[in-house]
Amino acid sequence: MVIDLNKCIGCQTCTVACKTLWTDEEGQRHMFWNSVNTQPGRGTPKDWETMGGGFDADGKARSGKLPSIEDFGEAPKYDYDKVFYQGKGAGEYLHPPKKPKWMFNWDEDQGAGEFPNSYFFYLPRLCNHCTYPACAEACPIKAIYKRKEDGIVLVDQGKCRGYRYCMEACPYKKIYFNYVTLTANKCIFCFPRLEKGVANACARQCPGRVRFVGYLDDTAGPIHKLVNEWKVAIPLHPEYGTEPNIYYVPPIGPARVGQNGNFDTTQARIPIEYLQSLFGPNVSETLAIVQAEMDRRRKGEKSELMDILIGWRWPDDFFKPFTNDPVTAKGGVPS
Repeated sequence: MVIDLNKCIGCQTCTVACKTLWTDEEGQRHMFWNSVNTQPGRGTPKDWETMGGGFDADGKARSGKLPSIEDFGEAPKYDYDKVFYQGKGAGEYLHPPKKPKWMFNWDEDQGAGEFPNSYFFYLPRLCNHCTYPACAEACPIKAIYKRKEDGIVLVDQGKCRGYRYCMEACPYKKIYFNYVTLTANKCIFCFPRLEKGVANACARQCPGRVRFVGYLDDTAGPIHKLVNEWKVAIPLHPEYGTEPNIYYVPPIGPARVGQNGNFDTTQARIPIEYLQSLFGPNVSETLAIVQAEMDRRRKGEKSELMDILIGWRWPDDFFKPFTNDPVTAKGGVPS
């Protein structure tokens, strides 16, 4: 999957699509297999970037912290009974009896910087279905495996014993623990849909057409062209050593406002140092390519890259070969 951060508006439609489809069972209230975090921000689980995991440069596994349900943000239960059924609605308002300390998207839209050059951008996150998944490496009973046919990383719910070593090992902290079934739960990349030729729910329902889905080795597809040819789609935290298969077109952001109140188009508002901390040292070259092709299009010249990123034909330009409609797909799919 490639996610274009220059088009994401943070509407959380992808989050809702995933939540309603996959995590509506007991023990899954706190789970957001797909989340859209505001950057810079502490994210979910809180401060996940400091929790460790993944591999060192020499391939050795790194130990990590086990995120708690409080770090993810436990879904609170509200005082419905007192407000609605005990006759106290006139003087009481609906709220959690215990004030939460952190929740999903607690710091949404806060960002960083100082006016008039404050900034933020949205970062959709899901399981990266890594080429070298640290979660699978850490599981002592091999309950986590990578499908040979498409590379999707899954948890065998029948084998999982809830040891949670996978949660410690995953450097992206996108594995959750189900306190009812006592098993690890995570994004399954909508594989029941893909098997019917239907794109992931998060991608298909995105109103901004932010996500591209396909095979990296499909030389005619957008994933290969964005990652391997144009080299404008890069992984999040490549230093974790897992070789993630979710790629991002990093955000250019608005220009800085100068002392005279005019935009200074020679300086980006999002500090390059911060983007490098997320996407590695090559992000500067990536942004330069995107900016150059944007300038070409503004001059009226043709740009294959801009045509790919804009995507004129939906869903063909975004999801091949997963362009089937979930309503009419043979045999039906989760929708």
